[in-house]
Amino acid sequence: MTRMLVGLIGAHIGKSLAPALHEDAFAAQGWTGHYHLMDSADGRERTLSDMLDAARTAGFAGVNITFPFKEAVLALLDEVAPEAAQIGAVNTVVFDKSGRTTGHNTDRSGFRAAFAETFGEDAVRGKPVLQLGAGGAGRAVAFAMMDLGAGHLGIYDQDRGRADQLCADLAKRGAGHCEALAAPEPAVAAAAAIVNATPVGMWSHPGLPMATDRIEGRHLVADVIYTPLETEFLKSAKAHGARTMGGAGMCVHQAVDAFRHFTGRPADLARMKRAFAAASQRTA
Repeated sequence: MTRMLVGLIGAHIGKSLAPALHEDAFAAQGWTGHYHLMDSADGRERTLSDMLDAARTAGFAGVNITFPFKEAVLALLDEVAPEAAQIGAVNTVVFDKSGRTTGHNTDRSGFRAAFAETFGEDAVRGKPVLQLGAGGAGRAVAFAMMDLGAGHLGIYDQDRGRADQLCADLAKRGAGHCEALAAPEPAVAAAAAIVNATPVGMWSHPGLPMATDRIEGRHLVADVIYTPLETEFLKSAKAHGARTMGGAGMCVHQAVDAFRHFTGRPADLARMKRAFAAASQRTA
């Protein structure tokens, strides 16, 4: 019987549903598989390099990478796939039989597929989008927004330099018009969609990423977070009449792509959605 070992490296990942998704996908292939969580916030003082080396030594097929390591991991890899290099962030690392590492990014494709599935392929085509966050997840989301044809992308990050750099990187790749913002709220009036790509709103980072009093019923509001399934940001946006999308769809779609990188086999999207729904009910 085929045995697979994969995992997740990040901070405050105890509520991740990734183990349920991947272990069910392994079972669907008739394999025995385990998805191991490696939490940098568990008090054991391990560095990203330590955890990556441990996964390699233990014979992992690969690991997912999440906050706050999606950008930092690039410097530790032997190879980075073209799409991940373009984005400047990695969320999936594959180990070959010799232990050589290759980084991929499935956040971009995962967010793009979830957004189109929820709101429609042309929901932001030619329209302005307000994005919160220019970190690892934000970089993938920004490229996904351009893939979806956004006419203008306004990016706010507490670190203005990160937003400036992301806009510069998008411009270098001919990916549309982007502007780093000094504050997000003034951009709400012109925006057709608002996306939170920060960790603010997670169970470990409570709060709102921006004031919501200017959100209206015409807005599409999305969040990359799925712990909780509906953040306070989305609840507030919904109360203002906006259509909303939580991070569940992105989580599932990126996991389908990551599973393919880990195993060389396709995962059943519908089955993975059911596994996500069942796991989220158990942890609610």
